[in-house]
Amino acid sequence: MKAQGKTVNEILVNLPEDRVEPFNKLHDVIVKNLPKGFEPAISYGGLGYVIPHKLYPAGYHCKPEEPLPFAGIASQKGSINFYHMGIYADPNLLKWFVDEYPKHSKQKLDMGKSCVRFKKMDEIPYKLIGELMKKMSAAEWIALYEKSFVQKLKKK
Repeated sequence: MKAQGKTVNEILVNLPEDRVEPFNKLHDVIVKNLPKGFEPAISYGGLGYVIPHKLYPAGYHCKPEEPLPFAGIASQKGSINFYHMGIYADPNLLKWFVDEYPKHSKQKLDMGKSCVRFKKMDEIPYKLIGELMKKMSAAEWIALYEKSFVQKLKKK
């Protein structure tokens, strides 16, 4: 489901009625807990939290004109999805998140590599997401990104 809007604010107001409150609350929690160096932006046509080109001029290796993605949220057909590249790239952070999740939500964790799907809007673990967002600085993400993705590409 493509985001409806070309700015962060347009995306936040152009949501299905039942998604406006939880989506905006999730966005607010993420922004409140974003370490310095990250910023909300349009990323791949959706709402992302990125390291802008002014801090990382190379951009994303898959599409250098895009800023370096770190996290994002999307309103999908049956869920609100939260994406976090740190839990994809750092096994210790993933373990922490998986271990903490049951302490914050009664719902079973529904997760892909970097995607957490929230099908029940009243079970979104906002406090946990806020804690997760604080766990990796922009400098740490850049270093992990370059080690995990960029260096592997150079070896090919």
